[in-house]
Amino acid sequence: MTLQAITFDLDDTLWDNRGVMTRTETGHYAWLDEALAAWLERRGEGQRERFTERFPLEAYQASRSRLAERYPLRRGDFTWLRERALVEMLETFGLPRSAAWLWAAATMARFHALRIDVSPHPEVEPLLCELGARFRLGAITNGNLALHRLALHRHFEVSIAAGEIQAPKPDARPFLAALAKLGTPASRALHVGDSWREDVLPALRLGMRAAWIAADTPHAGEMPEGVYRLGHVRELPALVRHLERAG
Repeated sequence: MTLQAITFDLDDTLWDNRGVMTRTETGHYAWLDEALAAWLERRGEGQRERFTERFPLEAYQASRSRLAERYPLRRGDFTWLRERALVEMLETFGLPRSAAWLWAAATMARFHALRIDVSPHPEVEPLLCELGARFRLGAITNGNLALHRLALHRHFEVSIAAGEIQAPKPDARPFLAALAKLGTPASRALHVGDSWREDVLPALRLGMRAAWIAADTPHAGEMPEGVYRLGHVRELPALVRHLERAG
């Protein structure tokens, strides 16, 4: 079947994300601790213990996990979990609810500013330019990166944040939503991602083909029909040319 559309995972597919999340996780929480302490000092409440003394980073992470258990439909909506956890902790710290929401919102603004500080692989920009001239492109991510704030956004006709529609991958719904918006049947689409469970398997079940950005990840046995293992996203154009010749 003729290929019409290509959908992409983002984190650890178009860039390495581990360092990004480490900087973002520690950075936005440290910002809250410093900014809140300065605010309390100006209000004459400087003798109060620091926020991170009462709630170290591990407590924040545990609070998000508990919220995900209490609200399972929100388990993939990471922005919601973070903001709600911050509000609850800030209220416990002694802030009135209105101030807790304001500080949580400001902290999440800092989070998103750090979250978009990504470095796409150098091959990504020319790759998307080349493929975008011939195929309809979409993004399907479980992450909460504000893709519309990145220059790469212009290459994608469709962007699906799966957690925000309460259907994180491997749920089929974000794939179906992307295909519907791209106007492409699954049999004419290729999905590109690094996760076997969250990218390859759901795409395959829908009848899409899948390019697995596996690097050195081991996999027992042969690849299922329709799955193509790549070491890096830079190898994608060659795969696409192969699929076009085969088609």
